[in-house]
Amino acid sequence: MEVHRIKTISDYHMERGLPKPKHPLLSLVDYTQVKHPDVEEILTTQNFYSIALKRNIPGKWRYGQSHYDFDEGVMSFFAPDQVLSIKNIQPTEDQLRPSGWMLFIHPDFLLNTHLVKTIKQYDFFKYHTKEALFLSEDEEHLILQIFSNIHKEYKTNIDTFSKDIIIAHIELLLRYSQRFYNRQFITRDKSGHTILEKLEATLSEYFNTDNLIDKGLPKVTDIATSLNVSPNYLSSLLQQLTGKSTQGHIYEKLAEKAKEKLSLTSLLISEIAYQSGFEHPESFSKFFKKHTGQTPLAFRKTFDRSFGYNNLSDSKFNH
Repeated sequence: MEVHRIKTISDYHMERGLPKPKHPLLSLVDYTQVKHPDVEEILTTQNFYSIALKRNIPGKWRYGQSHYDFDEGVMSFFAPDQVLSIKNIQPTEDQLRPSGWMLFIHPDFLLNTHLVKTIKQYDFFKYHTKEALFLSEDEEHLILQIFSNIHKEYKTNIDTFSKDIIIAHIELLLRYSQRFYNRQFITRDKSGHTILEKLEATLSEYFNTDNLIDKGLPKVTDIATSLNVSPNYLSSLLQQLTGKSTQGHIYEKLAEKAKEKLSLTSLLISEIAYQSGFEHPESFSKFFKKHTGQTPLAFRKTFDRSFGYNNLSDSKFNH
């Protein structure tokens, strides 16, 4: 299916039957006024940021490999050039009327403001839509108030002062969204620990095969895909639960497997280095010391040995 690109905010307004935006680089849209294209399914991408709070939206929305359900009223965040799949479904008679707000921000609107750089630091613009932000009643009220404040400024003729005020409101919106995302991570302890358990199982399976020799260390993107989450979401969740990133967990598992081989086998350290995916034993020794605080030889000496390690021919790699 061909992807339909919406180049400007004005183009979006025209395609959705909305009045011309008051500013070509900024728009705040009442979702009840939006008309949807008369097609069963459409893939779209746009050249501007979108921050939305929607409720009771009919249809199926897919972003990346995940589906998005708007029944509860959630926030979504899309950056330029991200592809969204929308499958239209006619609402039933007893379904509540769709509602919400959509704020569109062209990157050029942010020029000469600090947000031109900082907006890219908010991870939720990179999240799959299944990882949307679910708000409590009080949180939703606060977000709606910020949208209302932006709307008041938007309705006036935008000048230097109003732009600064709108930028301040957008920043406030982003900061509250970040706070609420952190809250969402904390309250997701059960599901978060389920993902943590699946991560442990995935890494164990990978490290218990010859994958390290054949493929090297697992990629964060591949691990996230196997868990059906985005890389940024996975790292953010793990940071909240364990204080370590996904890459940190991979390194921890690698060091753990190396410890097992050093303490339970008679393999030469050069052999363990090779089985751990290192081309050079020196690199393995540096990695091991960095992540355990000991050289491989020092770690091995802490165990009672019956393998005659002192006679190993690759002792030069043990320091």
